[in-house]
Amino acid sequence: MERLKFIGKRLIYLIIMLFGVATLVFILTKMIPGDPVTANLSQRALSDPEIVAAYRAKHGLDEPFFIQYLLYMKNLLHFDLGTSIRTNTPVLDELARCYPATIELALFAIVIAAVFGILFGIISAVKRNSIGDQAVRAISVTGVSIPSFWFALLVLFVFYYKLQILPGPGRLSNTFSAPTTVTGMYVIDSLLEGDIPKAIDAFKHLILPGCVLAAFTMGLITRTTRSNLLDVMSTDYIRTARAKGLSKTKLIIKHALGNALIPVLTVIGLGLGNLLGGMVLVETIFGWPGVGQFAYQSVLSADFPAIIGVALLIALNYMVINTIVDILYGIIDPRVRCS
Repeated sequence: MERLKFIGKRLIYLIIMLFGVATLVFILTKMIPGDPVTANLSQRALSDPEIVAAYRAKHGLDEPFFIQYLLYMKNLLHFDLGTSIRTNTPVLDELARCYPATIELALFAIVIAAVFGILFGIISAVKRNSIGDQAVRAISVTGVSIPSFWFALLVLFVFYYKLQILPGPGRLSNTFSAPTTVTGMYVIDSLLEGDIPKAIDAFKHLILPGCVLAAFTMGLITRTTRSNLLDVMSTDYIRTARAKGLSKTKLIIKHALGNALIPVLTVIGLGLGNLLGGMVLVETIFGWPGVGQFAYQSVLSADFPAIIGVALLIALNYMVINTIVDILYGIIDPRVRCS
């Protein structure tokens, strides 16, 4: 009963935050400089007042601010994000088209970041102040500090252009056609088709952009794992277990690691939310047709409905993931449910 009450409270907070974020996104979008009419109509069309008036009426740009807000909130309640000014198609359809590509890349990147980040963090904590520790810390600092766009260009130059061992931009090589859409994720859809070579090719296309996106989050996970594991290893119950003759491996895996990884959940959750928001520069460099590239094109054309849709999607990602992390905290540590 206590656990259900805790989960219900977090879900209520989620709904309240969604309403607040939706309102804030609408206000901020209206403050963006630039006129969608000027960005999307030709010079010849702009010289015709009737065409300009018809365009504004079609997209609701001629209504007062408050009326636009009420219509916006009404449409949101009906899961209607409006129509993209740039493509003249529903924004929800555009997001449904590009979001699976971002999900596939984000999941691949976060798995790499979590596995290697936790592994490096454990090695760094166990081998504290050794050469291995210094090497791992240097890798984590580099991962956090290196600009993603520069790293993307570097790996493309080395592994695609020079060594030619991994494919370049895009989700598939030109020799393959897109698989039948089931999940929208090419690796899974290719496997569902039974086309193993296509699945392998799609997986290879994930490696370079996935590693670039994983670098930053992996550095954070490594540092968080190391510092928390060192803190746990200095507690009384660990010293007692060590005095009883437990080996270092059992001590870490069975006693220390579980408590040390609880704060790491937050880092992983925030990292996944960041990746699902779409990394604009990385997706653009790798020609990845995800949310980041869609957001970039929408901003260039002052496509307000699309910008609002992307902003709401990113906010929803963060809020849902944070809610899930809060719930996991409450399940793992009962003390959290009392707060």
